[in-house]
Amino acid sequence: MTSYFLPRDLHPAAWWVWALGLAVAATRTTNPWLLLTIVAVAGFVVVARRTEAPWALAFRMYLVLGATIVLIRVFFRLVFGGAEGSTIVLRLPEIPLPEWAAGIRLFGDVSAESLLGGLYDGLRLATMIICLGAANALANPKRLLKAMPPALYEVGTAVIVALSVFPQLAESVQRVRRARKLRGGSGTRLKALHAIVIPVLEDALSRSLQLAASMDSRGYGRAGLVEARARLVTGTVMVVGLIGVCVGVYATLDGSTPRYLAGPVLSAGLVVALIGFRLAGRRVHRTRYRPDRWRLPEVVVAASGIGVATVLFVTSGVDPTNLNPSLIQLSWPLLSWSPLLGVLLGVLPAFLTPAPESQHAGLEQEQATA
Repeated sequence: MTSYFLPRDLHPAAWWVWALGLAVAATRTTNPWLLLTIVAVAGFVVVARRTEAPWALAFRMYLVLGATIVLIRVFFRLVFGGAEGSTIVLRLPEIPLPEWAAGIRLFGDVSAESLLGGLYDGLRLATMIICLGAANALANPKRLLKAMPPALYEVGTAVIVALSVFPQLAESVQRVRRARKLRGGSGTRLKALHAIVIPVLEDALSRSLQLAASMDSRGYGRAGLVEARARLVTGTVMVVGLIGVCVGVYATLDGSTPRYLAGPVLSAGLVVALIGFRLAGRRVHRTRYRPDRWRLPEVVVAASGIGVATVLFVTSGVDPTNLNPSLIQLSWPLLSWSPLLGVLLGVLPAFLTPAPESQHAGLEQEQATA
């Protein structure tokens, strides 16, 4: 049991499974209390288990992005008409539009029901983005590329480079601000914005391009010569399987679709996609140095995320009123114990997983200095 808590970095795929479980749970509810709890759980785990790496510093930017999304959704309800409801809270002059823009309103009466609808939808979307930001802050993108299956290696190369842009952006902001302070830069934030934005974007893009060039020079994403027929068969099988998976996932999440499009189509799509991945993996030959292994802590992390998604999925059919507050009769959103306890399962990785190596080394250095 002692070896279980030895400091080490967990498998990056485990963090992505955990974060995707929280994001799926967020899609099942518009209750603001549950959504804020999911955000709090994700933030607590990130603070407890993130490292000092560049990608771990970008979580704050995801929080800002989520808050911006909520404000934009509410603002759109004000601009494009929000009179769906009987409780009018704001009366704005309506701008008349031509006949070809029928069905679109600019300003006018704004109801509380419409504003709450925009707030709930924006908060749900923001929660999903914050969950993905938590995975991006906890998972090492380079180790994630190493753990990619051979069939997804070419796509994974492009995805990892894209994922590295946002963390590099956060690191570039700190580097540029530190450089301005050393040079005696002064002025308000608005005045200094134009002097920061261009260096930050240039630095982040340059570092991402350097990563792509270094990966390409080492042969990442190269499959060699493949017969046209084999490529066509493999591509067709993978596309058909992924379409089945997408249809099955959509039917599973949307309760209004026929049930025969949920489980059966999802299972068949997974089988066909796995066959396609197997065929595609045969034409990619590469070796791995010290591959990451799944151990008990990784299972705990993945199981906690899947548990959160499962509890919210089950309770959405048992008690849908509390998970999706009514916008017809205004009242404070209710909160049941079962979905709340299900969401709190996501906080288990903060206590039942070992600390990262870099975090443990930093604590030892602080203790030695003290």
